[in-house]
Amino acid sequence: MDRRSRQDIASRYDGHLQRCYVLGKLASDPVYAATAALLAGSPLPLLDIGCGIGLLGQYLHVCGHQASYFGLDHDPRKVAAGQHAARLAGLQEAIELRCADASDLPSMQGHVLLLDVLHYLPAAAQQALLRQASRHLAPTGQLIIRNVLREPNWRFHATRIEEFFLHASGWIRGGPQHYPDETELRAPLESAGLRVRVESLRGRTPFNSYLLVAQRAG
Repeated sequence: MDRRSRQDIASRYDGHLQRCYVLGKLASDPVYAATAALLAGSPLPLLDIGCGIGLLGQYLHVCGHQASYFGLDHDPRKVAAGQHAARLAGLQEAIELRCADASDLPSMQGHVLLLDVLHYLPAAAQQALLRQASRHLAPTGQLIIRNVLREPNWRFHATRIEEFFLHASGWIRGGPQHYPDETELRAPLESAGLRVRVESLRGRTPFNSYLLVAQRAG
């Protein structure tokens, strides 16, 4: 995404700090381009669990993704900011955001996203959400997960430090509850009959982030 497009998206959000956050995320976080590439050309609706300010929906629209985007998040501040940005862009029909808990998912089936969400839940709740999310996949849908994985390396510790400051700033309420390892994420998905592939998604960041993509076998 070019600089002009990033600035156009950022201008839809209120306040200098929020606009700087949007510009920084769009310029440096590889998850947006990776998700857009995975979803390219798909007509299936997208369910984004833990959507925050709905930034991915804005990004995908600029990239030409035409399928409907439904995001939910438990933080009313972020949902309100995302709804306001969607209205300014004239995208309130294409981008629907709702304040709700991750356990209260709509009945839709399509692609499902869990981007930087799971480690804010206890271990048992992570397993339950993964099983629930898999039930919302269409036959050709993809469950796309980006999360930090618990590993004995400096990147994992750098991620924990970042999470401390995010929680201290008030941007993330509650803070991390449990950092999963790869096996913990694979197990409920494979038991649901999904094929899972895992790859690093650090980009130019120092964080221990991975991309997991799960699809129905065959």
